[in-house]
Order: sequence, then structure tokens, then C-alpha cells
Amino acid sequence: MATIDFDAADPAVLLRDRAYDEIKAAIRLGQVQPGQPLSETRLSKQLGISRTPVREALQLLAQEGLVQVIPGRAVTVAAPSLHDVMDAIHVRFLIEPEVARLAAKHISDSLLETLLQAQQGLDAAIESGDRAAWSRSDNVYHETISAGCSNQLLADLALQMRNRVSYLSIDAQGNWERLVICTGEHRQVVEAIARHDSEEAALLMRQHIEAYRESIIRRLSHR
Repeated sequence: MATIDFDAADPAVLLRDRAYDEIKAAIRLGQVQPGQPLSETRLSKQLGISRTPVREALQLLAQEGLVQVIPGRAVTVAAPSLHDVMDAIHVRFLIEPEVARLAAKHISDSLLETLLQAQQGLDAAIESGDRAAWSRSDNVYHETISAGCSNQLLADLALQMRNRVSYLSIDAQGNWERLVICTGEHRQVVEAIARHDSEEAALLMRQHIEAYRESIIRRLSHR
């Protein structure tokens, strides 16, 4: 992770949130591997902040299942088993089509604009070949659809399941060609939501998650 010069005047919660974002991005992009220890001291030096917001960020990530806290020993990047990964994707397959269906019915104009901008970010990342930018836009994309479904419990569950397999998210798309195809799948879902076509949005999201599941299986079978 690149060193960031945080403004010392920022409130502690902002430092925590920014540390959370940086560590989560590093996990998602494979810059830290499953099972790898995460040192508070080292992370605080890399990020240019004190250990307290780093510790708080790690606690949030532990609640989401992205890191594992071993009492009295260490914090490590979570290393879910293949069974755990398949279970999480199965849950995603069950709930994310419903999230998309509800978003097509209930999404606000402001959230729809955010979703369209996220799709533009995905398209731009494909054009520039920037995987990190693609990952950031992908996060906004899914978080916005969840926020637009008007069911906070369902939205929280959808995001929790995504977090459980987030370390696979970029690599799981396979090669760059798969990432391009994935971006097209995202676009189709956005267009259905923008038309308020709830059943089409659900169908397209279901197909997208199934394609994601197949890409995960292909990746893990070649380990």
C-alpha cells in the first residue's frame, strides 16, 4: 500500500474510515494474501497515522469477515475455505437478484445518478486498463444498488456476503477478457434498473452472479 499523508486535523473517525478503505482495497486487489499477518505498527507507518485508527479499522474488517483476529497472537487476512466461498456465493445468488429487483422499483434519482456514474467508472477503467479503478467503481456499483433497494437488512446481508469473497473479486474474473465481459453484465443490470424493469434486473443479476461463480470455480481449480 502506498503511504498516504493524512491531514493531522482530520477527526479520528475519518482516519479510521480511510484506514479501513486502504486495507480493504489492498485485500480486494490481492496486495495482501489470505492468511497473511497484518501488523498494526507496520500499517500505521505505511498509512502515516497512529495505531488507534488502524486498530479500529481492523476491528470493522473483522466484523465483516475480511480479517481474522487471533486473541493474543495476531490479525490475519481471512482465508475462507472453498466450502465457505461457495456458501457465500450461493447466498449472493439467492439475495442479489432480489436486491436488484427492489432497486429497480425503489431507487431514488440521486442514487440512480450515482449508479450511472459508477458504470461510467467501470467503462473508463476498462478503457485505461486500470484494475484498481475498476475495483473502486465496482464497490460503488454494488453498494449503490444495495442502498437503492429500500430494505436495509437485505442490503447489509448482500454487502456482507460480497465482503466474504472480496479478496477473489478481481482475480476471480480470470483474464482481462472476463473483466470486460463482467463490465458488460454490470451495464445491462444498470440499464434495466434505469428502466425500472424489476424482473429483467433480477434476471440479469442472477445471470451475472452465476457467471461470477463459474469464474471462481475455474480460478480455484487451477490453484
